[in-house]
Amino acid sequence: MSRTHNRWLLPVSLFMALLLGLLPLPTGLQPFRPFWLALVIAYWVIEDPDRVGLGIAFAMGLIADLAFGGLLGEQALRLVIMAFILQRFRSQLRFFPIAQQALAIGGLLLNDRVVSAAIHFALGLPQLPWTYWLAPLIGMLLWAPLYLVMDALRFGRRS
Repeated sequence: MSRTHNRWLLPVSLFMALLLGLLPLPTGLQPFRPFWLALVIAYWVIEDPDRVGLGIAFAMGLIADLAFGGLLGEQALRLVIMAFILQRFRSQLRFFPIAQQALAIGGLLLNDRVVSAAIHFALGLPQLPWTYWLAPLIGMLLWAPLYLVMDALRFGRRS
């Protein structure tokens, strides 16, 4: 019976990540919003690469672009780049302690900001304020709790 519940964890977690990204925040807190969708996709690419890869990352990025009203394809590109790097180094990352995984995820989220800034620069769009560069730090700090909760749900453990 727990396998039946686990099948729903992937779409529910992706949907929840989209909802958290759409959650309205006060203007002062906007720069600190973590890239929830990237965190959830990172978890699934590391833990279940047979189900989640570049295709899911691209599709979810397009859905996020439509939902958030951003530049069509920007989040898709950012998520595909992140998923590609994660797939490339998945075998090493899986065996890192959670603290080291968090540092690696923080680096990937920082890379995501660099890609976003490069896209905005190339298209002549205004750059985000410097405070938006703090969000990867928040994402890095959220990696351990997110990972532990997702693992507990995936394996049906009770705490």
